Amino acid sequence: MDAFHPDLPGHDHGPDPRESALPLRARLHHVRAGALDGDTAQTGGMRRFAAISGGSVGSERIWMGQTHVAPETASSNHHHGESETAIHVVKGHPEFVFLDDSGGTAEEVRIRTSPGDYIFVPPYVPHREENPSPDDEAVVVIARSTQEAIVVNLPELYVLRDAPGPGAG
Repeated sequence: MDAFHPDLPGHDHGPDPRESALPLRARLHHVRAGALDGDTAQTGGMRRFAAISGGSVGSERIWMGQTHVAPETASSNHHHGESETAIHVVKGHPEFVFLDDSGGTAEEVRIRTSPGDYIFVPPYVPHREENPSPDDEAVVVIARSTQEAIVVNLPELYVLRDAPGPGAG
């Protein structure tokens, strides 16, 4: 049973927990792996699937899902707006690319990862994900600090000079 609590008075014991009489924010939600929502913001070369979102469970300050990157595929250059993004590598060896000009000249930095690794992407930082493997799909779990997935596709990478928001300046 995918229910909030079996002893809750008036609890709906129906087969579909979405039909519960409780409001979305008054119960736990179980999102099965096969029930992820593919109707999300997309970046070329990647498939994103929402698990936890405002639409699926009523979340207000978090989005969580999976991204699948096919072999020898790269996303478009993009950023995630005001979202802080945390990435957990589940499968494969995806690479995360951004520009750094701390040495005086903008250089592409490539972070190579393995299963179990984590990546943090600050708000508005342009980047790209790549899967250089000729054979294996890369799969990552993503959590964002906004309710929904924000993806702003860009024509190229650039260095973020002044971070927007709190502490900018």
